Formats: sequence, structure tokens, C-alpha cells
Amino acid sequence: MFYVMLESTRSALISILAHGLRSFLTTLGIVIGVASVIAVVSLTQGMSAFIGESFSSLGSNSLTVQSYTPIAEQMRGVRARLTPEDLELIERRAEGVASITPILYGSSASQVRYAAQTTFSQIMGTTYAYREVSQSYVQLGRFIAESDNLTRRRVTVIGSKVRDDLGLPENPVNKYVELGGEWFKVIGLLETKGDFMGFSQDDIVLVPYATMRSLQGNQARTDIQIQLSLSENADVEDVTRQLTALLRNAHDLSPDEDDDFVINTAEQLMNTFDTVINMVTLVIGGIVSISLLVGGIGIMNIMLVSVTERTREIGICKAIGAKRHHILAQFLIEAILLSLLGGLIGLALGFGLGAAISSSIESFPPASIPLWAIVLALGFSGFVGILFGILPAAKAANLDPIDALRYE
Repeated sequence: MFYVMLESTRSALISILAHGLRSFLTTLGIVIGVASVIAVVSLTQGMSAFIGESFSSLGSNSLTVQSYTPIAEQMRGVRARLTPEDLELIERRAEGVASITPILYGSSASQVRYAAQTTFSQIMGTTYAYREVSQSYVQLGRFIAESDNLTRRRVTVIGSKVRDDLGLPENPVNKYVELGGEWFKVIGLLETKGDFMGFSQDDIVLVPYATMRSLQGNQARTDIQIQLSLSENADVEDVTRQLTALLRNAHDLSPDEDDDFVINTAEQLMNTFDTVINMVTLVIGGIVSISLLVGGIGIMNIMLVSVTERTREIGICKAIGAKRHHILAQFLIEAILLSLLGGLIGLALGFGLGAAISSSIESFPPASIPLWAIVLALGFSGFVGILFGILPAAKAANLDPIDALRYE
């Protein structure tokens, strides 16, 4: 049996090489289909890996608590809020919390000015604990201190993009910038983090939390975000249940009312992104896989033509003792080899296309092909070869040797 398979493979390769251009055109549908699927998978998986690395920097033991209002409630003018009292409650009552910090956002695009230069950035009021919770460290100067909060100092720590946009010196420490009509002294420059999902993580301005509250005054009811990290032995699920019970009780929510807040972990956010990316990969991959079926039909048509062309050859083989399964194996292996060769070419082209696209888009993560995608692409190519090669192979195997020898 091994000898039969070896000879069938050798004969199939000779036939493919003898009609090189026709063989390439036959596999073109497979090449395009596999290349499309691999390009899509390489881009989405590269993005997934990048997102995973970005969220892993937050740590698996970090939590974010923020207010949540359903769209229907927002349309009625109702707005849920997290207050400083909620923060104090969590600080006093929650167990397993290593560090906790509030975040009070300024307007969505606050103006920052230095000399004649003006830019818009996200201004956040926070405390020293933000440094540990968000893994944000300074490369120059110092971070916001607890004393800055207690005395409501007009000091700020900025990201490198803000420095560049304002034309500040390489070391901006001790320079003064204007935030919302108030002058702030730059005391630190954050380490560069780069872009994430198309947004710059370095376009940020941090000021003391108490200072931000004093600047906002009574303009609006305070709505803060709370970030916290857990102690080494704390269980995320246990702490989440604690926080839920504390906040529901503080907000006087009845058992039949939904939470007016959400508690997210870095792992949950990462899983959400992974789910979305995997769904996009499946949908787009399924659409472009249609071309694989088209390629399979092309292989079947050419193999049927090949059977007709080689009818006398088949008759001679049968006349000198070739069995039905010998002829069947020869033509089926030829179809499978055609499909697999197309799959290999498509694999290389797909990865090259994905790498070219990712490198041409600024800040886009590099393309990455997981092993399962390679196995799936080649496996599906082989399946297409079997599916659409079995009919021509069966036709060849069923030819009557006398009729085949008389064929002209």
C-alpha cells in the first residue's frame, strides 16, 4: 500500500509540473481564499495579542468602579453617580484592598496652554495611589504627593504627547502651564506608553484630586471613578461581591433594582475585547472562505478535463494490471496536492499581506499567525481537495479498460 501511495504521489507531481501554468491557475481560487483568511486572522490576532499585553500591565488584581446609567434612564435626565462618600465607604469597609484612588475627570477636551501654544488633553484629578494602581511612573521629576492633595497645590504631571504638543523643553519640570484658566507647575513627566486602540496613552494631564474638586466647585454634582488594586491574597470575586453589597446599600437600591454602577477587572475587559475580535475573525473568515469553495470547483473542473485527456493512459494502466483503487488514489492525490500547494502559497501571501497592512498603519500592532490558523488553513485546503477531487477520481477509476483504449 505504501508503494502504491508513493507511486501515485510521484505520478501526481509529474502531472502537475507538466502543466505548470494550468496547475497554478487551477489553484488560484485556493490561493486567494487562504491568503484572505490568513491576512484577516494575522491582523486580528496581532491586535488581540497587543490588547492582552496592554491589559496585563494593569495586573489581574486591579478593579475599576464607575457609575452606570442605562440609555433609557439617560433620556429621562436621570444620571447615576459615584460620590466621594462612596470612596470613603470603600476605604473604611472593604477588605483585601491594597491601594485605592479616585479619578475625577475634567471636561472631555480641556484646554492646556503654554506660552503661545495650545492643545486639548484629558485632565484627571487623582492621588498618589494612581501611580501603583495604573502602573504609571514618572521618568522626570516626581509624582503627585499626598501633601499636594491636602494643600490643593496647583501642580501637574503630564504625558510626553502633551509636552510635545505644547512645545515644552525635553525636561518640562518647573515650567508652568495653564489649565482651565489656572496656572499649574509641572512637577513630573510620565513614562511613554504609546498608543492603545488608536488613542494616545501619553495625552494625559494629572492634577491632585482635591485641586480638581476645588476647580470644579459647585458647577455640577461630582461623579468620580474609583480604581483599586487588591492585596496579594485577596480574591477578586470576593472583593467584587463586597463592593457590590456596600454600594447597593449606600445607594438605597431595592433587591429588584439593577446596579447603578459597574465593576470591571482588567481580565474582564480583555475577555470582552477577545470575544469581539474572535467574532469579527469568524464572520470575515467565513465570508472569504467562500472563495475556497470556488477554488475547489475549479479543481474539480480541471481534474475532469485531465481524466478525459488521459483516458488512453488509464486504459493502458488497467490493461497491464492496475486496479480500480490504484487509479482512484492517483487522481485523488493529484487533487489533494493541487489544493495543498495552493494552501501553502496562500499561507505565505496571506502573512505577507497582513504584515504589509499592519506596517503601513501607524501604531498598528504587528501581524501574528497562531498555529491553529495554519493547521486550519492547510486542513481545509486538503479537505477541499478531497471533496472536489473524489468525483473526477471515481470517474477515472470506473472507466472500462477496453473503451478507454479505444478512446481517441
